Amino acid sequence: MQRREINAQDAPLPAGGYAQAIEVTNNSRTLYISGQIPVAKDGSVPDDFDSQCWLAWRNVEAQLHAAGMTLDNLVKVTIFLSSRAYALDNRRIRAEVLGGRKIAMSVIIAGIFDEAWLLEIEGVATA
Repeated sequence: MQRREINAQDAPLPAGGYAQAIEVTNNSRTLYISGQIPVAKDGSVPDDFDSQCWLAWRNVEAQLHAAGMTLDNLVKVTIFLSSRAYALDNRRIRAEVLGGRKIAMSVIIAGIFDEAWLLEIEGVATA
């Protein structure tokens, strides 16, 4: 798989450590990851945003691992936040999880299915 970040000169530069677009060539597999929620295997849900965010990302990584992939294979992520108040914490944790990886990214403020969940993360990965 070959990846190329695209940031069009005729559009604003991305803010917050992502790429405006990712071109993928020579891939043989695509994994579509359903929204991963901040629920542990035992069914527990942490109370605070940071813990929920880390848990949702661990659940994303678990799906990647089950498919024989890693965070390096992610090309697009959509994060649904229950409140704009979590935007900066979300950005900070996302940057820690992804390190220097640049992926296509959307963050949407939305009502989440379960009121206890403060976010949900879905993704697309290629290999």
